[in-house]
Amino acid sequence: MSTTITFNQLRKLKDSLPNGSMRTIADELHLNVETVRNYFGGKNYDRGKSVGFHIEPGPDGGIVELDDTTILEYAKDILEGKKHVHQYN
Repeated sequence: MSTTITFNQLRKLKDSLPNGSMRTIADELHLNVETVRNYFGGKNYDRGKSVGFHIEPGPDGGIVELDDTTILEYAKDILEGKKHVHQYN
């Protein structure tokens, strides 16, 4: 399922996540942590994969179409307290 969100909304969501969230999402979804970061606007394609992140210039940082909302929904669940973030040492 795809969704549309502004780039600034996506970054705000990422910045609201507690420390360790990127690694937790990656571990739970069996992804490389850089792939999860790329989902939120990162650009490390040497270590992570592209994840269906399409951006068009526009207001509020541009419009982002996400081909798959699995990572987005997991992040929202963390913020709502439905999922817990693993503590890494």
